[in-house]
Amino acid sequence: MASRAQRFVDAAKSNVPAGTYAVGAGLLIAGITAYGFQILANHQLEARPYAALNSLWAVVFVVTPGLFQPLEQEVARALAYRRARGIGGGPLVKRAAVLGGVLAAIAAALALVFGHPIVHTLFHGQGLLLVALLAAIVCYFAAFITRGTLSGNGRFGAYGLMHGSEGTVRILACAALFAFGSHSAGLYGLALALPPAVAVLISLRGQHDLLTPGPTAPYTELSSALGLLLLGSILAQSLSYAAFLAATILAKTNVQKDALAGFITGIFVARIPILLFQAVQAALLPKLASLAGAGRHDEFRTGMRRLLIIVIGLGVIGTLGGLTLGPTVGRKLFQNWTLNGTDLGLLAAGSGAFILALTLSQGLIALASYARAAIAWVVGIAVFMVTLAVGNELFLRCEMAFLIGSLASAAVMAVFLFGQMLSGATGDVETLVGLIEHEPLEL
Repeated sequence: MASRAQRFVDAAKSNVPAGTYAVGAGLLIAGITAYGFQILANHQLEARPYAALNSLWAVVFVVTPGLFQPLEQEVARALAYRRARGIGGGPLVKRAAVLGGVLAAIAAALALVFGHPIVHTLFHGQGLLLVALLAAIVCYFAAFITRGTLSGNGRFGAYGLMHGSEGTVRILACAALFAFGSHSAGLYGLALALPPAVAVLISLRGQHDLLTPGPTAPYTELSSALGLLLLGSILAQSLSYAAFLAATILAKTNVQKDALAGFITGIFVARIPILLFQAVQAALLPKLASLAGAGRHDEFRTGMRRLLIIVIGLGVIGTLGGLTLGPTVGRKLFQNWTLNGTDLGLLAAGSGAFILALTLSQGLIALASYARAAIAWVVGIAVFMVTLAVGNELFLRCEMAFLIGSLASAAVMAVFLFGQMLSGATGDVETLVGLIEHEPLEL
């Protein structure tokens, strides 16, 4: 029995791309600690400060992945290309850092210019949360550039450590605030914003030769379509948090504002399928990776379809779980729980549809169809806005808009992607595997 188990483990390891388990473990830790942070903050903060903290959470995870994740992906891709040819990648990383620094400076400047409406509309008067937003922009700029550098150099152990340590530092900081009885949303906001910088230091410890000398890197080496990638990324992250942002902006009465905290907790419970998807990525992708490496494109397409079936299955399971078990789980984890099974089911269905759209978008990116991916996200946002205008009950409108908008994006993505595949386009299938395999889905 022991020898059979060992043979099974050895066979599994031989088929798994380098770093898969390390990255998967880091993402899983990051996801679990994100829920821990939410639970502790929910039990310590009153309803409106907690809602303000989560407005910061939403803005941070719309702006920073939207701006810097495409840069991370392009740094990783271009650096790996140089490394495979024995060309030093130091100038490439420095070029990307300059570009990322400009984007970070623009984002920080806009946050300051619109600081008053941000603080009073989204942060419910919590001024320290604006400081936390500025800190998060800087820290995540450094984090995404570092992730791309580690990934492009094949340092996936350090890459996974970076995700895991960020979540660990964040939950420890949150636990300390909880233990000391802090009721400051601003301090919890800093606990959200600063850990990426600590994670950079932890992940880089002991790393050498990441920035080897090489020829000058023009901006076109990163991507000739970086603008479209940035647009698609920002739109995707915006749709991911659209339900919460819309509810926050449209809440006018005191009753609605007080109920925002309960709506937020429902969103996080409904996003558990995203955590499950991260957890199973390591098991899903090795076969796809081997098919891509062997150039077996027909079988790869079959594998991609199976992956999409699994994604749809997770969405269905999440929806059923939200309808039946969601309220029970929510009441046990969060205080002041208010949502029912229908609310949770709609939010979970929206999360499942969003995961499907995100997976399809990576396929389009691998086929260099950047404009088509961006168009699909634009359609999703437009459908969200139209649906949001229908009805009277605020939270139900937001739930339905998120679900229908995500389905619209997924449908347009599917038409574009399968049209490309039927026409015989193969694109860079190894890029597709890498995009999905090492692509964290921000909670």
